[in-house]
Amino acid sequence: MTNQQLHKLKGKTVLVTGAAGFIGYHVSKHLLEKGFEVVGLDNINDYYDVDLKLARLRELGIAKNSISLNELCKSEIYNSFTFVKMNLENRTELPKLFKSKKIDIVCNLAAQAGVRYSIENPESYIDSNVVGFLNILECCRNFKIKHLIYASSSSVYGLNKKIPFSTQDNVDHPISIYAATKKSNELMAHTYSHLFKIPTTGLRFFTVYGPWGRPDMAMFLFTDAIIKDKPIKVFNHGNMERDFTYIDDIVEGIVRIIEKQPDERIKNNELYKLYNIGNNNSVKLLDFIKEIEVNLGKKSKKDMLSMQPGDVERTWADVDELIKDYNYQPNTSIKSGVKSFIVWFKEYYK
Repeated sequence: MTNQQLHKLKGKTVLVTGAAGFIGYHVSKHLLEKGFEVVGLDNINDYYDVDLKLARLRELGIAKNSISLNELCKSEIYNSFTFVKMNLENRTELPKLFKSKKIDIVCNLAAQAGVRYSIENPESYIDSNVVGFLNILECCRNFKIKHLIYASSSSVYGLNKKIPFSTQDNVDHPISIYAATKKSNELMAHTYSHLFKIPTTGLRFFTVYGPWGRPDMAMFLFTDAIIKDKPIKVFNHGNMERDFTYIDDIVEGIVRIIEKQPDERIKNNELYKLYNIGNNNSVKLLDFIKEIEVNLGKKSKKDMLSMQPGDVERTWADVDELIKDYNYQPNTSIKSGVKSFIVWFKEYYK
């Protein structure tokens, strides 16, 4: 991207939904440091520790006592950042936000997360991930949004046996409600791209980890348990592999997509695009645990368990398309990434 193109883009306003979440926080911070105008949105629900979400927002300059429902509040650190506490399901307030802030680009990272929780509480996934996403699409349609980037998930591959996973693979067999909602998002985006000529880019995330990560993710759970001398739960007796992807690599990919205006795609009628975004490598779960142990200087007590419902044995992202179209370059090793997380964890939890 030329400096002239980037300068032109920096006058645009990006709506980042899920801004108090793990990936949303990092994307917002990165965009702000690059000089973008950012509007952050999050409902700050209690699926996991609300204090962690509020601490992320404090890093973006949003004071806890300034947050009120559906009211914009200004950052005390970044002049170009405003935040609003809002549900995506709110069909009345969401369009008002688009109108008042003159949104140009949407980065939709808000969702009810977690594969296992979706088995217990499917309604919240339909509300947030399907109804909420429909409202985002309607706003994109009615307010002529220039580009919608949205979070999908590697979970859509379900019981796929072909490795590495490719966006060309069939994904008609999800094994959790969470995965089904993400697959539905891709179908809905395709429909709106086709009918209303909206450029949409779906990103299938692969096991993202790093500082400020979610407490329900394996990395966080393992670290916390080892420090507290509690046994860690190792499912499928450790016979699992994951394409663990460090947060900085994910953010770099997302920001490259935001920065590259979809003019060429519009010209070529390629309005709907879907990519894997991962580390392009599969790591054994037990090797991942060993790296945590090394950084903590402490051995784990392992509780070997059978496979959980909704889980898969192995994930591995084919990211060739993202490399070709956006020069995506995931380059953070497990060794380096785990070390960074442990440093943050010890500092944050004292």
